Amino acid sequence: MTTQVIILNGGSSSGKSGLVRCLQAVLPDPWLAFGVDSFVDALPARMQTTDDGITFGDDGSVSVGGDFMALQAAWAEGIAAMARAGARIVVDDVFLGGAASQQRWEKALGDLDVLWVGVRCDPEVAAAREIARGDRTPGMAARQAEPVHRQVRYDLEVDTTHTESLDCARTIASYLG
Repeated sequence: MTTQVIILNGGSSSGKSGLVRCLQAVLPDPWLAFGVDSFVDALPARMQTTDDGITFGDDGSVSVGGDFMALQAAWAEGIAAMARAGARIVVDDVFLGGAASQQRWEKALGDLDVLWVGVRCDPEVAAAREIARGDRTPGMAARQAEPVHRQVRYDLEVDTTHTESLDCARTIASYLG
């Protein structure tokens, strides 16, 4: 079977978005890209101020509520429907719930051929990137660096700490064969 969906999981500022762009450049077929940041940006503003939505703590913590989870499930189902319709898709996500987050994706993706990729980055390097970006709550990158990978099963892992996104993308492309 041919891979239809690539799921990249890593903490904030681990290099997932850059890796997605590089994957789109090196993979021979066209791949659509969808990221959790775009999903969060698509939510109504009020959902970033209520417990039912998504809230960002001053310490870098992230909490999600029931309305967020319901819309996130619908988003995943929509991505799965596009893949079933023939689109190849790369998803950039942050598994705040570790293995439970992966299980939610597995439920939505069902029988699709998925490549699960862990995107690791040293917490100190991710924190420096976070500061350089200027669009994240300080502490988020370090806080997420390890927990997002807890009990998650991967087909492949890449580490962007000292490896450029393009090289990581080539590793993933080689794995796909």
